[in-house]
Amino acid sequence: MIRYLFRGNSGICLLALTLTLALAGAVRAQTTATPAPDANPYRQAVALLDQSDQELTAGNPSAALSLVKQSNALFTRLQKESAAKLADHAISAQESQQLAINQKLAAEVQAKADELLKTAAAKRKQAAELREKGQEEAADAVERESRDQYLQAQTLSIKSAIYALRNQQIIFRFLVP
Repeated sequence: MIRYLFRGNSGICLLALTLTLALAGAVRAQTTATPAPDANPYRQAVALLDQSDQELTAGNPSAALSLVKQSNALFTRLQKESAAKLADHAISAQESQQLAINQKLAAEVQAKADELLKTAAAKRKQAAELREKGQEEAADAVERESRDQYLQAQTLSIKSAIYALRNQQIIFRFLVP
């Protein structure tokens, strides 16, 4: 088949091959020019956590959630890889105090999120009942409130996860040279 392609269209094939090689060289040059991400998983996790906090503050919970998941995966990897080092590392009194504060904040924020979820579910049920009664406008208003509460609950849950991951940041801080 290669002979067939080259027999009638040798000039076109040679041109296509040259362009392909040139493009491959340009792509290779581009990939080597971009800096490699930090090889330290701790620094990567902290950077992702900081970005997630910024995204959440900016009102982008889906991006924040994605970054929280990535950060969590890196901290989980650190737990597996650094278990022996972690056992030998002592936490200072100040770090211990901050861990307790973050844990309390995470629990409080998650409790608020759980309460909002209950309220949002009740409002969703109420909206369905209003629709059955033919009260479409009232149902729409209650349904909007329900969606807003679900979004607030999601935002609070992400904030709770960020507090929990801040504890991981404190625990693994000793890994930064």
